[in-house]
Amino acid sequence: MKSYSSNWLLALIQSWGGFFTPYRTWLGELKNPATIKSDMVAGLTVATIAIPQAMAYAQLAGLPAYVGLYASFLPVMVAALFGSSRQLSTGPVALASLMSATAIQPYASLGVEVMMVYAALLALMIGIFRLSLGLLRLGVVVDFLSNPVVVGFTNAAAIIIATSQIPKLFGLDIKADQFTHYYEYLWAVVTSVADTNWATLIMGGTALYCLFILKRYAPMLPGILITVALTTVIAWLVHYDAIGGAVLGEIPKGLPAFSFPAIEFNFSHLSSLMVSAVVIGLMGLVEAISISKTIAAQTRQPWSVNQELVGQGMANITSSLFQGYVVSGSFSRSAVNFSSGAVTGFASIVTGCLVAITLLFLTDLLYYLPQATLGAVIIMAVLNLLSIEPIKRAWTVERHDGVAAIVTFMATLVFAPHLEIGILTGITLSIGLFLYRTMRPNFVELARDPEDGILRDAELHDLRTSESIAIYGFDGDLYFANAGYLEGKLLNSMAIKPQLKIVILDMEGVGQIDATGENMLEKVADRLSTKGIYLYFARTKAQVYTALERSGLVTRIGKQHFFKERKDALQYAQQMFGDEIDASPLLLMKPLQ
Repeated sequence: MKSYSSNWLLALIQSWGGFFTPYRTWLGELKNPATIKSDMVAGLTVATIAIPQAMAYAQLAGLPAYVGLYASFLPVMVAALFGSSRQLSTGPVALASLMSATAIQPYASLGVEVMMVYAALLALMIGIFRLSLGLLRLGVVVDFLSNPVVVGFTNAAAIIIATSQIPKLFGLDIKADQFTHYYEYLWAVVTSVADTNWATLIMGGTALYCLFILKRYAPMLPGILITVALTTVIAWLVHYDAIGGAVLGEIPKGLPAFSFPAIEFNFSHLSSLMVSAVVIGLMGLVEAISISKTIAAQTRQPWSVNQELVGQGMANITSSLFQGYVVSGSFSRSAVNFSSGAVTGFASIVTGCLVAITLLFLTDLLYYLPQATLGAVIIMAVLNLLSIEPIKRAWTVERHDGVAAIVTFMATLVFAPHLEIGILTGITLSIGLFLYRTMRPNFVELARDPEDGILRDAELHDLRTSESIAIYGFDGDLYFANAGYLEGKLLNSMAIKPQLKIVILDMEGVGQIDATGENMLEKVADRLSTKGIYLYFARTKAQVYTALERSGLVTRIGKQHFFKERKDALQYAQQMFGDEIDASPLLLMKPLQ
């Protein structure tokens, strides 16, 4: 056993080498000038969106705008080099920024510098978490975030993000992180509307109008860049800051320096950050994986969720070590990257280089950028996250999924700014509802339909059954949560047939069985045996049969009582009991010639 574990671990570690060289699959394609040209155009196009968004999202996270630029420099390149998707654009995103703000909000009183350190430490934790998942090939854990839960959380978060930018548009000196509960913040905004700075409101309205018009009527143009440039020039011409308007201000020139996010050890602080890191680490992956799958389906390029986890993990570790904060795959920027013709990860490297050029030479041009414009950029970005249709569809398909989406939505809003409570509530509820559904699997007695000769649900189709032989079927895995239910249904069904001699269990719907399920079958077999009733199994899947064989149940019941098909079980029963049983309701009657 020890030797097996050692061999498995050694094989796993040896397989890690390929995780750190995925760029070799596209590096050779850069020999083609057309590929380089396409990637450079795509990288430039994404940069025009990424630079203003990065600054806006950094402020959403409660950090200085330039931290967003730091997070859009090296992490973007690292994600492209070590990730699976060639077109995925990584960097600051709205949801992760909001959740990061919630995680580091308790340290706001210690100053911006301390918050930057904690934000970097959070990114480091997220990076290690994602990298570990990838190296251990545990990408399947993302599946615990069901789509209804993600949709409910995303819609609520979009509302929170959009409303958090209202003070920027109205020129109010209010911040969401000043309040314990989000409804207190909203009430403070409503009661402070009279203090609106009209210059700020006009600037914010102008930015929103420009973004909306350009997106609707000129979607091919870099709407965000045009809006940022236009409002910055206007702010400079009218001396916007002198009339009460808030501007971005001075941004430090130069590239971020290497800095390990070291803090004084405090278990309570670290434990709360770890919880946030897991939640953000998983939630951020949903968007990245979703867009990566979509793009991979269109390009038919190979894609690996575990490789993507490695890339996202490496990107966050890099961000933490170079004064950035949490990054993730951006749906909107990845879509732009793909539609702009990106062929390889070199496009994201171009984007990172352009961010570096901005940090080195263009920061002075951003001084007069209005804060209201950054608020408008965030609002327009998160409007794409609002979508009620998936919630309605979930409700239509499966009410439990609809309930999970609605409860997650409401919990996220009610418990804001503690967003992790909302998402954890949704995950717990969705898993609980799933277990509830599987605790009551469909259990039916089967009988032959004389019209087409197919074995169907006898009760549903009002079919005649036999008093001496019965076929029962159920759909779902047989495990601890439903074993008792199925045992009760089976015994109750047999109790109304006092002349019953043979029970055939149709096991086709059982994909897996655990120890509790196996023990239930053993008890049922013993009870039937004492009453002189024989138990047969039909259509048992290989993995279930193997489990029953290992437990010794096959030997106890007898291998001869396990059949490939239901008809084989019926024929065997007729051979053994002849006229003692009436199998006519179950037999396929051949028409007379």
